[in-house]
Amino acid sequence: MTPKLSTEASCAGKPPFSRERSRVAIAFYLLLALIGGAMIPFQAGINAQLAQLVHGPIRAALVSFLVGTIVLLVAAAVVPRPLPSVSKLGGAPWWVWIGGIIGAFYVAVSVIAAPRLGAAALIGAIVAGQLGAALLIDQFGWVGFPVQHVSPGRIAGVACLFAGVLLVRIF
Repeated sequence: MTPKLSTEASCAGKPPFSRERSRVAIAFYLLLALIGGAMIPFQAGINAQLAQLVHGPIRAALVSFLVGTIVLLVAAAVVPRPLPSVSKLGGAPWWVWIGGIIGAFYVAVSVIAAPRLGAAALIGAIVAGQLGAALLIDQFGWVGFPVQHVSPGRIAGVACLFAGVLLVRIF
């Protein structure tokens, strides 16, 4: 497979050969993603237990988002950045505003499904769904991603993941 060697901006407005796209930086970002991903099964289990405590998955998701909002407010105060103008916010595409809705849906679904599926099947299904959606996002360049066409190898990888989810759930 030949890497794309375009000199056009391609990653969040950064040139393809910027420092943030060096191998060391990519390894760092992959490590961050791996650690973040490792937290997801813990989050699902914690929120499922929280749902029992607060008598419902929606309440558990609310508490989870409230705690997260407080942490983000503190982080935003510690790392100050200038606020964007109202006109810049008004010119944003409609879909930038639905990330919170998607996050709330994900957390609520995880809270509901976690105790019924177990951690491995739940996370396997989540990752399979994410990868299937990611193929579509890449294929069509949705939500700001550059177009990366689906290949037979990528489809085979997703199919293997779906098969793995079935095996984890069955056995």
